[in-house]
Amino acid sequence: MKLTFPHMGTAVLVLQDFFTRVGADFVAPPRTSSKTLQLGFRYAPEGSCLPLKVILGNMVEGLEAGADTVLMIGGSGPCRLGYYAEAQRRILRQAGFEFDMIVLEDLAAGPLDFIRACRRLAPGKSLWHLWKATKIAFQKARALDEVEKRALEVRAYERMRGATTRAWKEAVCLLGKAYLPEEIELARMRGLSLIDDVDQDVHRDVLKVGIVGEFYILLEPFLKFDLEEKLGEMGVYLERSIFTSSWINPISKHAVTGITHREIEEAAMPYLNHTVGGDGLATVGHMVIYARKGFHGIIHLLPFTCMPDAIAKSVLRHAGRELHIPILTFVIDEHTGEAGMFTRLEAFVDLLWARKRRGSGLKIETGSPASSASRRAGPSP
Repeated sequence: MKLTFPHMGTAVLVLQDFFTRVGADFVAPPRTSSKTLQLGFRYAPEGSCLPLKVILGNMVEGLEAGADTVLMIGGSGPCRLGYYAEAQRRILRQAGFEFDMIVLEDLAAGPLDFIRACRRLAPGKSLWHLWKATKIAFQKARALDEVEKRALEVRAYERMRGATTRAWKEAVCLLGKAYLPEEIELARMRGLSLIDDVDQDVHRDVLKVGIVGEFYILLEPFLKFDLEEKLGEMGVYLERSIFTSSWINPISKHAVTGITHREIEEAAMPYLNHTVGGDGLATVGHMVIYARKGFHGIIHLLPFTCMPDAIAKSVLRHAGRELHIPILTFVIDEHTGEAGMFTRLEAFVDLLWARKRRGSGLKIETGSPASSASRRAGPSP
């Protein structure tokens, strides 16, 4: 058995770590690219949401690289994620691919199916071995998230453009190579030091923006066009509502975000008091938390046809007016181009600077740190 799996930001490093520990043979798909998107667009139904198409493209690339088994997550509730695995299985088999599929179902739906799937991933390994491997892989996920969160905060203050991104990439390389728990901890500390050592203008006036939305778009850099790097270089301090480790373990108080699921629900309560599937409730809750913390704006990212975040979008419109915080929403599909996206982003950042300077009594000048943002052509199917 040779496994492949979807690509989703730094989660690929976590999965590689886990499979190495349990002795599973695997083929990691290449980084998501325009080719991946084109493959998914070719095979998927036209009305399906963007994550299904991109993950389908990941699977095709993995199978073409020699894998014979695909790992996919399951799910339950209003979000269509729970149907992805079966839909993708049928689509790929109709396209002529021969493979097996292992589906990791949601633990909340019952632990037995999850345990059976884990045993298939690593035949002959005890549950204790699987648990230990999972625990260490999760340690690496959390370390990666801590360093990334620090990079999102520091990038707005860097004196030399790109310095934070270079430090972040070096930290990812260190954490990717770390294996023993103590090595992961040392790599985490070294990674945080690399980010902190970036030459910074700590007195620079910056904007504070929260990024919320559907988890796959938020965690896969290709689909958001490396938006966070561009915003940081515009002088925007960022906080993101979800990281890989908080998505894996959404119940307890997360070490990276410092927020519990209960706190998110309570924040959303005045505007949305029940789950709508996916990340809809979390999108609203985090938006309210950022507004209460005095952030200057919110960016909402969701894939086209995503029902939970489409509901959240309508709720955010009302909540944003009540909380007096501007919200910019990007509905992303395979036709989204980066140039158009960043034209809107520049205008939004200009608006936030104007609001901030007006509020502080400063003279509003034409132009802002946004004016030097670079652009490139977006992917086309």
